[in-house]
Amino acid sequence: MQDSAVAPTTPDINSRIATRVRDLRTELGMTLDALAAKSDVSRSMRSLIERGESSPTAVVLEKVATSLGVPLATLFEDSSTAPSPVSRREDRASWRDPQSGYVRRNLSPPNFPSPIQLVEVVLPLGAKVAYETAAREASIHQQIWVQQGSIEVTVGKVTHCLAEDDCLAMLLDEPTTFRNRTRKPARYLVAIATERARTGRK
Repeated sequence: MQDSAVAPTTPDINSRIATRVRDLRTELGMTLDALAAKSDVSRSMRSLIERGESSPTAVVLEKVATSLGVPLATLFEDSSTAPSPVSRREDRASWRDPQSGYVRRNLSPPNFPSPIQLVEVVLPLGAKVAYETAAREASIHQQIWVQQGSIEVTVGKVTHCLAEDDCLAMLLDEPTTFRNRTRKPARYLVAIATERARTGRK
């Protein structure tokens, strides 16, 4: 279990992200310029992401996901996979953040119509990931369950110190920072639930 979570990034993961971002933008009927303005990510960077020619950081991808009205985990789903209620270990792809080095894997069955997504994350020793976005069109709930080690999670101005087997419930409506101040990697599971959008989409 431990080795699989820190496996090297799957070679085609950037292509998978590119396809997912492009498809979601097309569904919204929005241009690159419109989404660039909405996400505070430059048009050139968004274009590179949609062509699979960039290795964007988790912070950049989270801004992109927010502008598309979806959780970050949605960008890592394989849109070419037929919906199935079962997710197999051998079919899951790992992704490594080029900035912090943290590794994530989607655990939930891809493309299955469910409001819940499960993600496994390994945060390296000393690593920090700071997501900057706050207000969202959709109401996204998240729970963090620490499997190994310990982490700090700062939601807005409140910091929670989580040890092994602790679980934190939170609403993604404020900037959020994950930090591992220890000398060992930390592993945690993230459960994400998305409610109906607060405002209608065009």
